[in-house]
Amino acid sequence: MSAETLMIIFLLIISIEFVFEKVLAYLNYRSLKDDLPEKLAGIYDADKYRKSIAYNRENARFGFLTSILSFILIVILIATGFFGTLDGWVRTFVDNEILVSLVFFGILFIASDILNTPFSLYDTFVIEEKYGFNKTTPRTYIFDKLKGYLLAIIIGGILITALLMLIKFMGQPFWVYFWIIIAAFSVFMNIFYTTLIVPLFNKLQPLDNNELKTAILDYSKGVNFPLDNVFMIDGSKRSTKANAYFSGLGKKKKIVLFDTLIENHNTDELVAVLAHEVGHYKKKHVILGLISSIIQTGVMLFIMSLMIFNPLLSEAFGGNQLSIHLNLLAFFILFSPISTITGIIMNVISRKNEFAADKYAALTFKPEPLQKALKKLSVNNLGNLTPHPWHVFVNYSHPPLLSRLDALEIHRSAGDNK
Repeated sequence: MSAETLMIIFLLIISIEFVFEKVLAYLNYRSLKDDLPEKLAGIYDADKYRKSIAYNRENARFGFLTSILSFILIVILIATGFFGTLDGWVRTFVDNEILVSLVFFGILFIASDILNTPFSLYDTFVIEEKYGFNKTTPRTYIFDKLKGYLLAIIIGGILITALLMLIKFMGQPFWVYFWIIIAAFSVFMNIFYTTLIVPLFNKLQPLDNNELKTAILDYSKGVNFPLDNVFMIDGSKRSTKANAYFSGLGKKKKIVLFDTLIENHNTDELVAVLAHEVGHYKKKHVILGLISSIIQTGVMLFIMSLMIFNPLLSEAFGGNQLSIHLNLLAFFILFSPISTITGIIMNVISRKNEFAADKYAALTFKPEPLQKALKKLSVNNLGNLTPHPWHVFVNYSHPPLLSRLDALEIHRSAGDNK
């Protein structure tokens, strides 16, 4: 196979994926209905529903624009051999192979961020502002950028340097050693993310609502879920949208509730949301998801090890010699179809887990408060209530709202008949 043929394969993969994603996005766009369906009458009022349709359509159009521009740019960069040219330019003033790779990736990171920033600003300060979600100030936005850069330099720099050094000094078996590093890092971040990373961006404090805290602790005790770490995060610092999440393992497990969630929901609804998160833990979704992610990473690294030393990949990107960083870019393009398939499989499993966590909350607490909480979350976030089934199948990690409500209604009816 020639380098030219391989470059055509790169472009074909990128093009097929782009068309696939845009077809799904178009189907999802067409599934938005102007008139409030009768089945949704109890969830949205007509004005709020029209606002949600406008919001989802505007986001869809903006997404079309940004993805088309990104597609055109990456095709031009590959077809013109830009990455090989950049590699050659970096080598004119850097001799060390590892430093060449770090400078190469650093330039791409900065260039990518510069190109994406105008779109990010428009999304935050125009679209989100227009529909009443944005609470981010210019100062917060700038400091978030700076903190993001710092984390990327420290964490990303360490991991990329470790990968490059292992590739250079260990040869093809590098993947085993880097897999161990990534697995340890994943476990570490799962345990300490809320403690170490979140406070850099948000204020995290113990829940001070005594009524809610007592209800949460009583529920946790009732289902044998020892929990001392219930926190509130100032999500309203950036958006009016609400959320809750579970993090950590063992004694480090934490439940985090957004202040916007607490503000818009009553105690029963919040306990129901927590019960859902507890369901994930009790059903071992957290640990199984972590193990699954580590296994996928190992498979990816093994396949990478079979390709990383092939000079043809560098040549297809316009390089004049074997360049590990060019081969890494090439690998991620060639691996993307596999990544898409595994992503779909993981979304199928994730949706199943969400139903299971909902059922756990319904059986150990009550289904009605969770139904109300889900409705409120969808209304307040202007969620799409009629997504296209194929878009859901490929892209949704959570089931659509109506599917979750129907499942909870079955559990409610079963409880009433006992």
